[in-house]
Amino acid sequence: MTILSYNVNGIRAAMRKGLTNWLKDAHADIVCFQEIKALEEQIETEAFHQLGYKYTYWYPAKKKGYSGVGIISKVKPNHVEFGCGTDYMDDEGRILRADFDDFSLISLYLPSGTNDARLQLKFDFMDDFYNYISTLKKQIPNLVICGDYNICHEPIDIHDPVRLKTVSGFLPEEREWLSKFLDHGFTDSFRWKNPEVEQYSWWSYRANARANNKGWRLDYHLVAEPIKQNIERAVILPEAKHSDHCPVLLKLNF
Repeated sequence: MTILSYNVNGIRAAMRKGLTNWLKDAHADIVCFQEIKALEEQIETEAFHQLGYKYTYWYPAKKKGYSGVGIISKVKPNHVEFGCGTDYMDDEGRILRADFDDFSLISLYLPSGTNDARLQLKFDFMDDFYNYISTLKKQIPNLVICGDYNICHEPIDIHDPVRLKTVSGFLPEEREWLSKFLDHGFTDSFRWKNPEVEQYSWWSYRANARANNKGWRLDYHLVAEPIKQNIERAVILPEAKHSDHCPVLLKLNF
């Protein structure tokens, strides 16, 4: 089972930049999108159906043109859960879950801390999400939580860890939370498979950052401990350029 996670920074814009043609060659079974920035009726779902993704699910934010997550799949899920039941989280369309025979998959878009108010919301979200997953994994132990966490975990995950240590996305409190989350029974699949690789999944549009590879690794597939042994491959795919992020890939073998 090959899973892609991709913050597309606007799915309609990404499709105009050739996303569907790229997906045709990627041969993923399931794709999780973040930051779709569109309502379901605004998305050309037929283009995905033609690629074999017969099952498409979208969870947009109430605010138009903002946030939102999606999952497209060639395999029919047993169940799909929209949101987590907490209003302020669900109003921004940040959590979508699809349950399959061997695992359950969450597409997550964790908020960024662009200012003091949003940073506080990010911290609140992190705490509430941790508690939500703590309860959920008792019911569903085989979880894969993929998406844009808006956090770089370690210095290897960011191009300038010294200068950026006071910037949201690499704050000590954010990094400590991600460590706590991983210690709670999850594996960072990319880092587990690639312990020494310095590679990023997001680059600012400013200062030619992508061309100079001044990036951040913000996108993850976190795999629950019971299915850690099923991780066959975990890579970042920087050649895909439909967004300021690039996709991350996870292959599970059951």
